[in-house]
Amino acid sequence: MTQLKQPRRSLSSKQERRLVNYLDEKLLEITRNFKKRTELSSTLQTLPEYLDVNRTVLALILQIPPLDPSTGLRIAYLLRLTSEILSSIPGYKIGTLSSPVHLTLRDLLDFLDDLDQAWLAVLQGKVWDPELAEGVDLEFPIDLDLTESEGEDDFLSKPFRSSPPSQTDLTRLRSLLFAGGSTLEEWLSREKRSGNSFTKDDTDDVSAMLENLGLLDQFDALFVKTLDYLGGFSGDVAHNVVDPELEVIMDGCN
Repeated sequence: MTQLKQPRRSLSSKQERRLVNYLDEKLLEITRNFKKRTELSSTLQTLPEYLDVNRTVLALILQIPPLDPSTGLRIAYLLRLTSEILSSIPGYKIGTLSSPVHLTLRDLLDFLDDLDQAWLAVLQGKVWDPELAEGVDLEFPIDLDLTESEGEDDFLSKPFRSSPPSQTDLTRLRSLLFAGGSTLEEWLSREKRSGNSFTKDDTDDVSAMLENLGLLDQFDALFVKTLDYLGGFSGDVAHNVVDPELEVIMDGCN
């Protein structure tokens, strides 16, 4: 297994500008193609296509270092992505000729599980490990590539921070996930009634339909990791702070 390369610093101002420009442009492109999803010119005509392109965006957001001031950028874009995804999914039909219903639903639930795991990592201020598909503890190796204007003493006096989300962010996230779950259930029920059936039975009960597909447990566990974490999240969670001077001393002992 390849060892994860830990971030050594937050994004520079130049890197942040480039990333923001790219993400804004990419998210706008996704929105445009979603709005014209019924047209042949759209690159996102089906739900699997929509999920695939958002996987790429999610992976990029998760690579933002959980080090201030980049921490806030990661949280802000993940909130934006989550909001847009949960509001857009019900705009699609579940089954298509190229993607049977059960495969589309499994792909959707797998994606939402990835999003759940991603949020848990971000809320805990962890580094995302794409190989493990989960967060790992943030280490603080010190990069002593100092500018001419700052000496080593000045550098070491500044602790590295990975600030937790604000209470406003937590409230918004909780609202998004609860509302999103309800909307998805309504969407599944509507698709069933419209004749886009998942099973051969005539029941309108979403739970029964999902159980017949072997997907009920996965659906019931939507965002369970994130919501469990939010349920125990205190308003006065301490900032994750590491004294760089102590880290240098510890690093020298290895």
